[in-house]
Amino acid sequence: MNDNLAYQEEIREELIHGEVVAMSPRPMFNHNRVAFRIAHLFENYLRGKRCTAIADGTDLHLTETDCFVPDVMVVCDRDKIKADGVHGAPDLVVEVLSPSTANRDRGYKKEVYARCGVREYWIVNPADRSVEIYLSRENDLVFHRVYSIYPDFVLEKMTEQERAQVATHFQCSLYDDLDIALEDIFTGLLP
Repeated sequence: MNDNLAYQEEIREELIHGEVVAMSPRPMFNHNRVAFRIAHLFENYLRGKRCTAIADGTDLHLTETDCFVPDVMVVCDRDKIKADGVHGAPDLVVEVLSPSTANRDRGYKKEVYARCGVREYWIVNPADRSVEIYLSRENDLVFHRVYSIYPDFVLEKMTEQERAQVATHFQCSLYDDLDIALEDIFTGLLP
């Protein structure tokens, strides 16, 4: 066995409906890059404001049986932030999809986020370079819109009018003055 800590696998876990579930030991490059870019985007925007961006690695305690580790959170009620993590619903949660977590992110976790009061939920897919946005409505997170970077071969088949309608920027519902470019999230990913 190699004693070098850099080579040892870190066991990452979440508590999901009372059951300890192992997460992917280490996110892949594209996953890590996308999560970092989103956290960095919010960190820069929120500097000097009451809300704060929190990157991957921080526990989110939502119920007695559910403790998740989202890729990115935005928390506006700083009283929810404790030494051992965030206690209570963040205003925004971002989950970057991995093959091993996609079903939970789209299913059970989304249900818990909705029930606990998360106002906006993003499911980000590095593979197809898309951001799905869900907004809170009556204790549910309802699909709002998906934003995608279209591959060149798809854009080439579109009419000029269709290409003009392709959204390359979007806004977070929490901040109407924050313009988010898809390129800022997905630039530099591996094929």
